[in-house]
Amino acid sequence: MKRILIVDDEEKLRSLLARIISLDGFEVLQSADCKSALKTLELREVDVVLCDVKLPDGSGLDLAKKIKERFNQCEIILLTAFGNIPDGVQAIKNGAFDYITKGDDNNKILPLLYRALEKVELAKRVQKLELQLAAKHSFDNIIGKSKQIKEVIDLAKKVAPTDTTVLLTGETGTGKEVFAQAIHQESNRQKFPFVAINCSAFSKELLESEMFGHVIGAFTGAVKDQKGLFEEADKGTIFLDEIGEMAIDLQAKLLRTLETGELFRVGESKPKKVNVRVIAATNRDLQKEIASGNFRQDLFYRISVFQIHLPPLRERVVDIEALAFHFLKMFAVKTNKKISSASNEYIESLKQHSWNGNSRELKNVIERSVILTEGDTLETNTLPVEIINNVAQFTGGKPMSAFTLASAEKIHIQKVLNYTNGNKTKTAELLNIALTTLYRKLADYNLD
Repeated sequence: MKRILIVDDEEKLRSLLARIISLDGFEVLQSADCKSALKTLELREVDVVLCDVKLPDGSGLDLAKKIKERFNQCEIILLTAFGNIPDGVQAIKNGAFDYITKGDDNNKILPLLYRALEKVELAKRVQKLELQLAAKHSFDNIIGKSKQIKEVIDLAKKVAPTDTTVLLTGETGTGKEVFAQAIHQESNRQKFPFVAINCSAFSKELLESEMFGHVIGAFTGAVKDQKGLFEEADKGTIFLDEIGEMAIDLQAKLLRTLETGELFRVGESKPKKVNVRVIAATNRDLQKEIASGNFRQDLFYRISVFQIHLPPLRERVVDIEALAFHFLKMFAVKTNKKISSASNEYIESLKQHSWNGNSRELKNVIERSVILTEGDTLETNTLPVEIINNVAQFTGGKPMSAFTLASAEKIHIQKVLNYTNGNKTKTAELLNIALTTLYRKLADYNLD
């Protein structure tokens, strides 16, 4: 039931309005002054406030401003015995939904209430969507318990509240955009746009236009002025994916924008100011690209103020099962199938794969398995041929059980390798085996 608060020091008028409004199915609360009205709002959730302009302990105009500051989804309709234009203008400036005259406009109150309630409902739906979006892109939704991924999340959380430029590095499919969105969501720019662009998806000319915009007549087909993505992302964050693919002369224009906060639309000589945080990502070794003359060193220093490397999936085998079940749940819902589990052999087969495409490849494999599965459990026969062949080669043609000694040994060696960040000498010491023995086992198990 929608709740309305009437604030007026005239008891008879309050009672009359309360009867009229309650007959339409609303719950009505009453207050005689500003102080009691604010107390009521603190204790009860109110959708619309009907408030007199003149109150014993203050002005309804000032009260409207306080209500909007503290209870921003509540709408206020101000009532006055003597309407005048300056008060009406000030009421709207202070956040009131509308301003009407008592007595003469009583027949307008209910229609006005319904319009105000429509605005309240819309605001609540928007807030719900914003909360869902925030939850979807939060760090809590990044799946993994491995030491490597926890360290990356900790770094990202530390830089998120700042305006520092971030460079995310790592192989394709390691989740760079996921981290970029989480960093944006944890920043003070979260209420403003997050705009992503893949720099490898456009030619140099098109990428410049996409990033900075253009004016009419700047090139063939430019039939009107067009904002670029930097302008669209103003006050928010722009994510430049695969920045290593950007043409060298366009890199100079990007550098100028990063350093000055100004951009030039294609075909325009007057700069435009923008306030944008940049998060860049690449799967290339930018130091090698600099040495080859393909990437500007000064731009590298500008975008790599805070660099975060995302580990490949094969270096965090312990996370594969959790990721697999996350994707399983997602695609089971999407395909309307009641699949809730995967066999031990299926999970072990996933753990033995090299995952050159990382989480993106794993997601595609799980989607394929869900489509092919008729029962409620994912089995190895739904895996792609290359994964099945890899398992067969490793186990002599038999699916590897989660309980075989070889499987347990392989998993343990991988865990220790992960712990030492690939340091084989340290790994051999922790395993209490000779370094030559470790190299032999790494070859046997196809481990790096």
